[in-house]
Amino acid sequence: QVQLVESGGGLVQPGGSLRLSCAASGSIFSIRTMGWYRQAPGKQREYVAAIISGDSTNYADSVKGRFTISRDNTKSGVYLQMNSLRPEDTAVYYCHVEVVVAGTHNALAAWGQGTLVTVSS
Repeated sequence: QVQLVESGGGLVQPGGSLRLSCAASGSIFSIRTMGWYRQAPGKQREYVAAIISGDSTNYADSVKGRFTISRDNTKSGVYLQMNSLRPEDTAVYYCHVEVVVAGTHNALAAWGQGTLVTVSS
C-alpha cells in the first residue's frame, strides 16, 4: 500500500557530503513521520533522524550538527543531507515512514529498500 524509493548513497571520502532522498507513494492520506535509520555491518539498525508532521525534527546525538533532515515541497519526500561524514557513518541507510492509509483511519509503517553509504579514503 505504501512504496518508498530511496536514492543518493555511494562512496565518499571522510569529511565529504552526500544527500539521500526518499519518495513515498501509494494509498496515503497523510504522513505522520518520515525518518532515516541505518545499519552498519555486524550492528543493529539504529535511529538517525526524523521529521514529524508540523516539520519538527529530531536527531540522534551521533549526527547532530552534521546531518539535516528535510521534506520536499510535495511533503511526500524526505531528504537527509549528510555533511562532515566519518568512517563510522558507513552503513545501509533506510527510509522509514508512518502514514495514515487513504480511506481509513489506520496507521501503517513502511521501510525503504536501503541505500549504502560508504565513507572511506
